[in-house]
Amino acid sequence: MGQFHLTSGYVYNLSDSNTLECMRWGDLYSESPLGKVTSKSQISFHLAQELLSHLDAIPKGPTWHCMKINTTGYVTKDPVYFFWHNALEVTWEIFGNPVFTQHMEYDPYQDQLPTSAAIIPIVLASDKAPITGMTGDIEMHPLFLTITNIDLRVHMKVTSHAWVCIVYMLAPDFIMNSEVHLVLEACIWHCCMDIVCAGLKLAAHTSTFMSDPNNATWYCFTLLAAYTADLLEQLMITCVMLSVSPVSTAKKTQFGDATPHLPHDGEITLQKLHLLCQQVDPWRLQVFLPKAKKQKLSGIQLPFWQDWQFSNPAIFLIGELLHFGHKMFFDHPFKWCKELLGHNKIDTWYHIQHKHVLTFTLLAIHAMEESLQEFHMHKDSILRAGVQQGKSKEIGHFQIPKLELLQSSGHSIHNIGSLIQYSADISKQLLITCCKDLFMHTNHQRSTFTEQIILWLDHEESICCFNLYSLLLEKGTNFTNVLCLESDASCYIDLTVDWVQHVSLEEVNHFHGLRTFHNHFLKGIVSDDSTTMFHITVKPDFVDKSSNYFTMIYNLPDFPHLLWNYINGIPGEHHCLGGCLLKGWTKFQLQLHSHHPPNNIIPSQQVQALPPSAEHPLGKCDAILVHYMPPFGTPTVVVAQVQAIFAFSTRGSLLPTGFSEPLLYVQYFAFTMTPTDRPNVTMYTIECMFIDSPEGSKSHVGAIISLLDVIHAVELIPNCGVAANHDVTSQTCQEVYNRFFLNNFTDKEWYYTMYHDYQ
Repeated sequence: MGQFHLTSGYVYNLSDSNTLECMRWGDLYSESPLGKVTSKSQISFHLAQELLSHLDAIPKGPTWHCMKINTTGYVTKDPVYFFWHNALEVTWEIFGNPVFTQHMEYDPYQDQLPTSAAIIPIVLASDKAPITGMTGDIEMHPLFLTITNIDLRVHMKVTSHAWVCIVYMLAPDFIMNSEVHLVLEACIWHCCMDIVCAGLKLAAHTSTFMSDPNNATWYCFTLLAAYTADLLEQLMITCVMLSVSPVSTAKKTQFGDATPHLPHDGEITLQKLHLLCQQVDPWRLQVFLPKAKKQKLSGIQLPFWQDWQFSNPAIFLIGELLHFGHKMFFDHPFKWCKELLGHNKIDTWYHIQHKHVLTFTLLAIHAMEESLQEFHMHKDSILRAGVQQGKSKEIGHFQIPKLELLQSSGHSIHNIGSLIQYSADISKQLLITCCKDLFMHTNHQRSTFTEQIILWLDHEESICCFNLYSLLLEKGTNFTNVLCLESDASCYIDLTVDWVQHVSLEEVNHFHGLRTFHNHFLKGIVSDDSTTMFHITVKPDFVDKSSNYFTMIYNLPDFPHLLWNYINGIPGEHHCLGGCLLKGWTKFQLQLHSHHPPNNIIPSQQVQALPPSAEHPLGKCDAILVHYMPPFGTPTVVVAQVQAIFAFSTRGSLLPTGFSEPLLYVQYFAFTMTPTDRPNVTMYTIECMFIDSPEGSKSHVGAIISLLDVIHAVELIPNCGVAANHDVTSQTCQEVYNRFFLNNFTDKEWYYTMYHDYQ
């Protein structure tokens, strides 16, 4: 990041507040700052072109290059240009970026390397995507890069800016048949990748020196650790045909095999290509392609990874969860279920269920492999039921590429660790922010829009860096992002904005990015064990209401009785509270510390308790996990539904000790089955607790508890029984059904809470 230190000797006079103001607000894509400059202001420019020239002069990071690709012998509709960063320069930039100072690991393999040596694992991601929606035929093939030295909780977030776009290339349009067209396009892509990654390959062989944000110099080796791509991209990378697996030796007819096949070693592909190129000129495609197909090769003769030290597609190509997990499920098993059970029933279940988030642990991976083997044992029943349907007819086989790729998941985890950190969710989002959204700000001309996007990104990056470092210089702050005492409980979303927030809060609006979520641990209602922080608004949603208000509005007939029991349950004489007025809220926030690492806080959870209304005839009340003291026995935890949030009014005399905190009216659930009781579901089963009323009917078991008894917000999935109610939605299911599954897969924090803290 040495180029940023030039800011202190930059040609602009930082004491000139007008010039600095315009430079800070010179972002071409935000509201113009010129309206803030009066006629008496002394600025160094008066035209937009002059402002642009100043922006071009700002010290920048890695330079964008433009190269024309010559396709001698093959005609394209338009000249082929590609814009690129030197990948090694980008790696230097990321490795030395002071924004990531607190989130970097420099020596994960120090016991195997010389002193001051470090591995820089490179992660690449690409995806060819159409830029135009309904008109035109413009496809772009960008490439993104990050390093896994950055904490995965940071580089998995697009807002952390740990990923950098290093290639912009329009898909070339050759005037020839589609088969040869695809091969030539892939050859050009590999050629461009070879140019972009040349520095990284050299550093992987001989190493290079890099400086971290603390000015320490490291002897670095840049190895290709992972490449995130969908199936078609993986086939292009490995230079094989669609009829074989890109990551194993399986052929099309073996995609449905229950036994995993050996990894597809890249060295074998290189040997086949070497022998084939000795026999036939690879650029005589009409002759070369038929012979390549016999070897199950796509016709690409120079894969970019061939001379990258220790790079092997069998290792760096990973089981990408978005495509090989989620898309595989919805394209195949989900359709089988709809054919077997009926579309209406499945649609109803998904209508009333909440979002189900996959969580991967070692036990979960083992369970997934066992489930995959169980599927292969019984898959013939799917064919016998006739539910394996194609677009127009029934299919009698399981030659599904994504099904075969699932077999490699365990192998990939052993090679590179957790797969979720390499999900294509990030590259898909980067395609939107770095390509599709920016395309809308160009003139949409095929020949010029790429250059406009490059200029846009270049100005945006340089402005952000100028703003940040001029601010640090102005405030006399260290150029290293050292967390202050307040941020020991980290709640970052955008690290740059988080840094600026701690340096100068009033300057935050000069920076684009998501704002840090609120840290309620700085000011809120803390639980007795200091692990949970609660927040309610200073102004209640209603005030000065009697207990009968809850009986009528919330439909809680036992509320006055339970409130009086709660008052009497606290030692002391509190008869004065019998007629005390109440205030209340319709929601509260609770915030927890993360389990890994425990010094990080997670975004707050909102718990609602809305009374019946025209919009919500049955009310809308969320479920929580709470501490529970049974009449007889030891303390435990139970699930409860929050029906009302209230507190005693502070009008008049002071409240007695123990009555100032907010209270909750809840209705309890009882645990009926554990995950081991239903291994096919692996979730707790709960049902509403009822008591017999004097009139002979049943009513919910209710109680009034302190807000501090709340542990976690939970998500319930209704157990619909034999037939589902088609009129029920996720908003009303908790008010209609009495039996539920406790969803322990909503996120990793809740999964850990259930199975480590309360198992």
